Amino acid sequence: MKFWKEHMPLRVSLIAIFTVVGLILVVAGWKMTGELAGLGIMLVGLVLLLTALLLYNKPFEEAKDKTKKSK
Repeated sequence: MKFWKEHMPLRVSLIAIFTVVGLILVVAGWKMTGELAGLGIMLVGLVLLLTALLLYNKPFEEAKDKTKKSK
């Protein structure tokens, strides 16, 4: 997590790339109405969009405290 806080330009550029490519794939797959390949392309685009969201939220995660006992 500390890596993503220290390398903000890398994180921002990866988020931008994944978002743009993901949206392009979703729209391209959407235009392939009735074809199974279009669904696959849209799912790959969705994975890229979710990866962008993961990268956006990564620096805000709290470190897990190993000293606390779980219930």
